[in-house]
Amino acid sequence: MDTPLAPPRPGIALPGDRSPSKARQVIGTRAPRIEDPALLRGEGRYLDDLRIEALHAAFLRSPHAHARIAHLDCAAAGALPGVVAVFDATAIARHVTNLRMPLGFPSATLQKDITPWVLSGTEVAFVGEAIVMVVAETRYIAEDALALIDIDFAPLPVVHDVHQALDAAAPLVRSDAVSNIAERVPVGFGEVEQAFARAPHVFAEALFVHRGAAHPMEGRGVLARYDAALDTMTVWTSTQMSHEVMHAVAVMLGMDPHNVRVIAPDVGGGFGAKYLTYPEEVAVPAAARALGRPVKWVEDRAEHFVSAIHERDQYWDVEIAVDARALILGVRGRLLHDQGAYTPQGINLPYNAATSVTGPYRVPAYAMEVLICQTNKTPVVPVRGAGYPQAAFVMERLLDRVARELALDRAEVRARNLIPPEKMPYEKGLTNRAGVRSVVDSGNYAVCQSAALARIDYAGFRARQTTARAQGRYLGLGLANAVKATSRGPFESAVVRVSPSGRIGVYTGALAMGQGLATALAQICAEQLNVPVDSVHVTCGDTGYVSLGMGGFASRQTVMAGSSVHLAALEVRNKALKVAEQMLEIAADDLVLKDGRVEVAERPHLHVSLGEIARKLKGAPGYSMPAGITPGLEATGMFQTNAQAHANMCHACEVEVDIGTGGVRILRYVAVHDSGTLVNPMLAEGQIHGGIVHGIGNALFEKMGYDDEAQPITGTFADYLLPTSTEIPQIEVIFFETPSPTNPIGVKGIGEAGTIPVAPAIVSAVEDALAPFGVQIAEAPLSPVRILELILGEQP
Repeated sequence: MDTPLAPPRPGIALPGDRSPSKARQVIGTRAPRIEDPALLRGEGRYLDDLRIEALHAAFLRSPHAHARIAHLDCAAAGALPGVVAVFDATAIARHVTNLRMPLGFPSATLQKDITPWVLSGTEVAFVGEAIVMVVAETRYIAEDALALIDIDFAPLPVVHDVHQALDAAAPLVRSDAVSNIAERVPVGFGEVEQAFARAPHVFAEALFVHRGAAHPMEGRGVLARYDAALDTMTVWTSTQMSHEVMHAVAVMLGMDPHNVRVIAPDVGGGFGAKYLTYPEEVAVPAAARALGRPVKWVEDRAEHFVSAIHERDQYWDVEIAVDARALILGVRGRLLHDQGAYTPQGINLPYNAATSVTGPYRVPAYAMEVLICQTNKTPVVPVRGAGYPQAAFVMERLLDRVARELALDRAEVRARNLIPPEKMPYEKGLTNRAGVRSVVDSGNYAVCQSAALARIDYAGFRARQTTARAQGRYLGLGLANAVKATSRGPFESAVVRVSPSGRIGVYTGALAMGQGLATALAQICAEQLNVPVDSVHVTCGDTGYVSLGMGGFASRQTVMAGSSVHLAALEVRNKALKVAEQMLEIAADDLVLKDGRVEVAERPHLHVSLGEIARKLKGAPGYSMPAGITPGLEATGMFQTNAQAHANMCHACEVEVDIGTGGVRILRYVAVHDSGTLVNPMLAEGQIHGGIVHGIGNALFEKMGYDDEAQPITGTFADYLLPTSTEIPQIEVIFFETPSPTNPIGVKGIGEAGTIPVAPAIVSAVEDALAPFGVQIAEAPLSPVRILELILGEQP
């Protein structure tokens, strides 16, 4: 059974809160975003807004998917007035410890020499790979100089997709590759063969989820400044993981990590595209140190299409075994995952996908063979959802197939297989990347599905559908369940500090990317210190303030950083009360924190401010500290866990398909979510809305296409489509709050949750609308042309 750590809202204090009942309630309120005033005034400080006089870098990138660099002469580019330096692989090698980038998540089983180059010197392996960096007085001059570089390529055979990669006669993706198979990973549990042998029903599906990209509003960018006198490097970069970039820069430049400071300014979205250290984040600081001047590079959108990471393609051949009541007996299959030309980070994306297929369902036996294939395409790293959307697509397609074959209601098939609340915590039989057993901690999945069906009027839909068909209109309804393991460990840092001026600061290795993280952390701190939210100043992603940090990914920050802020703020609170007890000579039990001061509960005129306490704790020469108190009114929280808080969701949508054009219009969209205790419901709704929009793109629009020569064919927003406001329906969000027992504030992550069930729900709805034509869908995204092909029974 669920065992909440914190009672449900409203008006109940968090564990450890010693404030009286009249104390300010902050957690659970729709507090305005503290980030917004500066942004609305145009005072945001994104990478390109930083007014630091700097040289400008531009990169020559490969136009070939696979080629040998036969000739390279940069003399004319270097001679152009305004050009300060030109770096090819040979030149940059003099300023870095290794031409090859470090592997983000080291693995003993991966091939060696599998990461990208800082600059490629002899061979290129995908369109967009960087070969030369020009540094000039302006970006315009740097771009002009690129056109003067004399370079010849000798094209090499390409590996354009995963099926070709498996062919024994296929060329190697790179000359230094041992095989086109980067790794084989078997995952599973239970007696799979026996389950299928005794199953009265076995159904097979061949499913395909196409490659896409993250496309945050702000692309990547780096600004580096080196101080030779101090041997210090400051790097501003639009990243999701400042500390990882700091360590990578230190290693690659041979510097002491304490001498490298990485600052993430305002970040205009990430979605996974900034969840790694890129070659440019090493090349630009190397150039700044070599030239003794700051150097800046800002990615343009054409570069982002081919040189920022992608996610997917994935081909799934899967089977499901069920009994006569449609109860799942087992799932098995093979996943072919396209990793691209290099592995910059590891295999977390295909591993996540393979290990999360079972989702919120009871599956007693499971086996998946994962083949991680290398192709001559842009490298692949997780984008929002990190494999979970693909896994949900697979499982939900299988369940729709079971319902269709056994002539059962789709919702009923799901309800029969959902993990019941009385089985919580539920061990799934798999391990996460840390080797920790995967245990679903809490939630009531059946209640969430029932709420979604009730809100969208599932019971009345067939009558609406029949009436519409009589009018020549084709309506469909789809639903999908999912679960997301959030709060990826092992830790996150937070320092809560009250300065002698009384200013309250929160400093964390977590990283804000526009999602309102500073507001959420300020609320958590304000709850403990009983101060207004806007009096808490939050600094994220600056390694100069906190020495350790993990960053923003895997729907982790409110859980991990929030728990650390909670623990640190609680310690500061208790410390302030102990000092005030001595200063006021009043027992701590008779004191309360309120609006930045400690006062006597029944005599508020007797008080001492937090600033006064901080001044007392900063110490004075020759004077003793308060008895039993350590210096400084501050505390560090370092919440650690490998257990994950599992958020669950059920989405239902109603669509109309135009059988003449293949167009899909989403008429209604209902999203029911349980993300534990909601720190700020307004922010949570915004995250769900954004995730659903991202999922609509995955379902109907976004497709990074390549031809048989591995040349990108959707390299602009004229070809690669994103959903706009005209395609987005009114989104109805319902929250349930089952506090997670895995952390002290009962929260579960939410940033990726909205995306995960969207594609399977929409595809299910489209298939339902087109049932009179016998259409069965096994792919995403669905373009209008592809829908017309399916209606006509044509293969792609």
